[in-house]
Amino acid sequence: MAEGKGFASALCKGRWSSPGHIYLVTTVTRNRERVFSGFAAARSLIRVLRDEAGRGSHVTLAYVVMPDHLHWLLQLGGNDSLSVLVGRVKSLSARRIGRSIWQAGFHDRALRQEEHLQAVARYVVANPIRAGLVPRAGLYSHWDAVWL
Repeated sequence: MAEGKGFASALCKGRWSSPGHIYLVTTVTRNRERVFSGFAAARSLIRVLRDEAGRGSHVTLAYVVMPDHLHWLLQLGGNDSLSVLVGRVKSLSARRIGRSIWQAGFHDRALRQEEHLQAVARYVVANPIRAGLVPRAGLYSHWDAVWL
């Protein structure tokens, strides 16, 4: 299926979201452009995540901003659906950077409460190691987890 509205619609089929549930979200930049290789752009996205959490839309449990994508483990708040929240984060971050940067749609996985969330968070923050960007997570600047 071609990228664009049809692709984004296909990603949303069967998507549901519920306040209090935990989701692992991955969203990618358009054409995998390395938008977040620059420190300022990566920190701008992180500020959007924190600002949105301050509104009560979610609780961020862990995230890592990679050069061309975001992995985000979150617990959804009561105000917005997951699609609305992710759409707003993508829109606000693009506006702060000054141009369209995101591929349409996103991938999400709903996690059960009994799943080991710290293991999922470790997987998220270890992404820069697996990508060969750093030898250990502490050397990468654009991640956080509530357990640390």
